[in-house]
Amino acid sequence: MEKDKNTNNYVFGLDIGTRSIVGVVGYLEYGRFKIAAMAEKLHTTRSMLDGQIHDIYKVGDTIRQVKLSLESQLDIDLKDVCIAAAGRVLRTVNSTAEYEFEEETRVTQEDIYSLNLLAVEHAHNKINDGSSKEKFYCVGNTPIRYQLNDYDIGNLEGHKARKIYVELIATFLPEEVVDGLYEAVEYAGLNVASLTLEPIASMNIAIPEQYRLLNICLVDVGAGTSDICITKDGSIVAYGMIPLAGDEITEKIAKNYLVDFNTAETIKIAASNPENDIVTFNDIMGLEQKVPSSEIQAIADESIANMAKATADRIIELNGGKSVNAVFVVGGGGKMPSYVGHLAKDLSIAPERVAIRGKEVLTTVDFNIDGFEKDSLYVTPIGICTNYYTQKNKFIFVNVNNERIKLYDNNKLTVFDAIMQIGYPNEKLFPRRGKEIEYMLNGKTRLVRGLPGEGAVITLNKEQASLNTPIEQNDVIYVEESTIGEAASMTLGQIEEFGSDITFDVNGKNIVCPRFAYVNGELKSEFYDIRNGDAVRIENFYTVGQLFTFLDLDYSKYDIMVNNMPADKMTKVYENFTVDFNEKSEQKDYNDEPNEAMDNEAMDNEDVKDNIKHSEEHASGNNSDTDVNINVDDNANNNENDNESSAVRDITIIVNNGPVTLSGKSNYILVDLFQFYEFDLSKPKGNIVILLNGETCEYTASINDGDVVKIYWE
Repeated sequence: MEKDKNTNNYVFGLDIGTRSIVGVVGYLEYGRFKIAAMAEKLHTTRSMLDGQIHDIYKVGDTIRQVKLSLESQLDIDLKDVCIAAAGRVLRTVNSTAEYEFEEETRVTQEDIYSLNLLAVEHAHNKINDGSSKEKFYCVGNTPIRYQLNDYDIGNLEGHKARKIYVELIATFLPEEVVDGLYEAVEYAGLNVASLTLEPIASMNIAIPEQYRLLNICLVDVGAGTSDICITKDGSIVAYGMIPLAGDEITEKIAKNYLVDFNTAETIKIAASNPENDIVTFNDIMGLEQKVPSSEIQAIADESIANMAKATADRIIELNGGKSVNAVFVVGGGGKMPSYVGHLAKDLSIAPERVAIRGKEVLTTVDFNIDGFEKDSLYVTPIGICTNYYTQKNKFIFVNVNNERIKLYDNNKLTVFDAIMQIGYPNEKLFPRRGKEIEYMLNGKTRLVRGLPGEGAVITLNKEQASLNTPIEQNDVIYVEESTIGEAASMTLGQIEEFGSDITFDVNGKNIVCPRFAYVNGELKSEFYDIRNGDAVRIENFYTVGQLFTFLDLDYSKYDIMVNNMPADKMTKVYENFTVDFNEKSEQKDYNDEPNEAMDNEAMDNEDVKDNIKHSEEHASGNNSDTDVNINVDDNANNNENDNESSAVRDITIIVNNGPVTLSGKSNYILVDLFQFYEFDLSKPKGNIVILLNGETCEYTASINDGDVVKIYWE
């Protein structure tokens, strides 16, 4: 045939039926669909049952034969195809959506499309809510009604609106049904351009919009399934499907006349032709049989009755529990004369209101193809083609890390949607921190976070991309997982509290001292690396012994007062405490004033001057290791000339009516209890009173197990 001038506008539709595959190529022009080529091939085996593909590769081979036939007729290469789905497990969901504009806006086609898409998304989320392991895909949707500013309207386009609303039917099939179709088509060397539902395709051709005001039903009786579509008040209100169709009749004839399935199909078709009174065939024994058409119809009548009853029950169910006003029957499986009679009876409507529709349903189709005549058998493939103009493909395929996946196309798919579809872990997309450190500082938990790593590296078609990058059909995505950052690290010197100093007033001069830090009970330098689980204690005081060591003075040579109270080596000195000292009486000139002795002798000592200078540098941020010469083993200092050793023991004393256990030493003096008993000396509230077993005592008084101590301000 001569190559058509509208080659670039061709639409290729395939009706992948249970018994045969029909291919149609055509184009839409001035409201009429013009067919440029047609081809039909029967399945060589029963590779499809009940509308579902059982042998992908055999079906794919048959599709390829149809494709080649059409290409030879048109002298073109066909790459994209529109298909329709059927199946035993059809599910429909009524869904709604609304959209409010920020201000009154004129509604465009894009607005309507987005509104419909939102309703389909709602339906998709509802049917795949996780209650079932079976995955369903939307294969078609039909608006039932629109609203403009809360009022019903036939067409939203062009109207000014503040709010628009849609109610629609979304139709779903199981994943395996849809996957089988796609695999077979791709095996034949074709890409799916659109996917719809068979009853939608049939309805678009067989029942024009002007008829849809009536409550009528279209039944497309194929070989494996009977597709049902119902209209009312100007809209399609329900879709359905039953797995009973022409093959039920064919199997009955095959068993009765002892013929193979294909021969039985031929017998069924011949008997349904009113012009044939006698049907001639050979059985499996090779014997010629001549059987009246009426006999064949009578044998098939039981199957026809069962099929009609199941169809009627489904129609009533879909129509809200009541019958419809009329039924149109298309498809080869419904041509048995008794079918419409049984269907009318089961629906309780007049026989004349159930009619087989033939070529009259194809009034808007130009059918000038050699070897083919207008027939309702071709309603579905032509409807598949015309549906392309109103409904785009709802699925796309992409490749993620060499895994091919299918996505429901909501027109706003991104890389993130594809990655989530394969179950890629969220934590591998975003930067991951290194191992953290948790430690205790003065009894409170502190956390040091690890460093963040690098985010996932994503490429789309070998170009750098992000999670929000839009994706399209056949895109190739690679994701290189995020990295883990370096583990947390911290030294004692990096703790804020450690970096703060303690200032004391010593004989009228400010002395700035660094703090002590203990880790798990052991003194550590600022360079110590904190480990997970460490217990850190940073002291907020010096003992007199530690202070004098810092000043490089021998405390034993001086009488010492802390906040105007006698003190010894173990007396705690807190921030801004006052420390006064002078030489002991047996070592000094009694004609001298105490402070003069301090100023003129002790404070003139070169080592003391150096330490005071050092403390001033520490306060100004020029400190190095100011504590390196400090001996914190006060017990050792107190007994540096003692060559005897005693066993370490614990004692328990009663302090202010409560037990306190002291540990770590062999002998204890009163001042030791301040290491184990909290008594705030930093905020004096008068004169401190200390009673040991009811008697006043010195800080250096020995204490033993069972002693009773009272401490309070007076």
